[in-house]
Amino acid sequence: MTATKKRLKIVAAISLVLLLLVYLYRMASYSPSGKPPVSVPGGEEVQAKWPPTESPLQRSLQMAYEEQSSLIREQKAELQRTREHLARLEEQIHSLQSSTPRKYPKVKYLNYKNRKRILITGGAGFVGSHLVDDLMVQGHEVIVVDNFFTGRKRNVEHWLGHENFELIHHDIVNPLFIEIDEIYHLASPASPPHYMYNPVKTIKTNTMGTINVLGLAKRVMAKVLIASTSEVYGDPTVHPQPETYWGHVNPIGPRACYDEGKRVSETLSYAYSKQEKVQVRVARIFNTYGPRMHMNDGRVVSNFILQALRNETITVYGNGKQTRSFQYVSDLVDGMIALMASNYTQPVNLGNPVEQTIGEFAEIIKQLVGGPSVIKQSKAMEDDPQRRKPDITRARQFLHWEPKVPLETGLQRTISYFRNELARSDRFQESSNKYFDTHTP
Repeated sequence: MTATKKRLKIVAAISLVLLLLVYLYRMASYSPSGKPPVSVPGGEEVQAKWPPTESPLQRSLQMAYEEQSSLIREQKAELQRTREHLARLEEQIHSLQSSTPRKYPKVKYLNYKNRKRILITGGAGFVGSHLVDDLMVQGHEVIVVDNFFTGRKRNVEHWLGHENFELIHHDIVNPLFIEIDEIYHLASPASPPHYMYNPVKTIKTNTMGTINVLGLAKRVMAKVLIASTSEVYGDPTVHPQPETYWGHVNPIGPRACYDEGKRVSETLSYAYSKQEKVQVRVARIFNTYGPRMHMNDGRVVSNFILQALRNETITVYGNGKQTRSFQYVSDLVDGMIALMASNYTQPVNLGNPVEQTIGEFAEIIKQLVGGPSVIKQSKAMEDDPQRRKPDITRARQFLHWEPKVPLETGLQRTISYFRNELARSDRFQESSNKYFDTHTP
């Protein structure tokens, strides 16, 4: 492409010289009684005949004009040949790319009786992409539907082109018509900054989106797992929280669009179950962390790790005495798959029963990352739950499930992922700056 640009510059320069020569010639040979140029009928261009003259200046101008015209014709022909050559090279590159098989993770073979077509809404997000990986490796056909508000194509790009995988850019607020056997409905922003960014959209996703998913399940007789949340318990007055606890939620607070949206989603699920006989499963998901989290999603884990990696102040909102329980993403995925495969129809808590204060968690992150970061308390967030710990008796009894990944192991993996993401971001930023610095006029 650089050679082509050089040729174009040469052609432009030669054109300017020609214009100058023509101007000089006309000025030298101008006569008020001179005849205008002869035009040929049909509009065809004909090389103009230079008038006979004995002037040395006019003869030199004529020779220069003819030489430059010949050079321009040669340059145009060369430019055309270069364009054709580039087009052929592009075709060859595309042909090589299409004929070169991609390497995918190993996938188990399932025959048509055991292989399922599984739809995952929000499948390009943090949790959804890990669920995609597990179901693909098991040998199922997976269809991901995502509007990429918080999901990213990079999370599932390693499956693009696989015969068992399909990615659809679609907002589940709009109806979807597709043939499937099972549905994991994960579509919804889950971090406070994301679901507070557009509260109405969050409510629509958790109400209209859920209605569309349940309507689809009704039409094709598919089983549905609804990804609910521990936020349905609000700021709980019962500790730990069992599934029988009805919650303590502010219906008009800043978190209400997500909290109440998920509560309505559960209500819709059981209404469809009772009225339309749709098979539903409801997972109430507690705090989850791991690779592919959004770097700037505003949640505790990502905030603390990023601040520590950047040697910034680790900000704890409130007095740091509020508690959370953190589970690694692979444990959550195992629990969701187990719940879908079970016959248990009531809501099930999926979380880690080991409780940590936010202050303790900040200290753990600081020690694992290292560096000079200090921990500082800030103003508490409105409606921030003070205690959060799941009672996972149902999960143990009916799913034979409980978290396995130790907190430190999971955090080390997550820190490694964030460190790589920061390095990648810095490389791209540096490359972008270099390009635009050298190409800015």
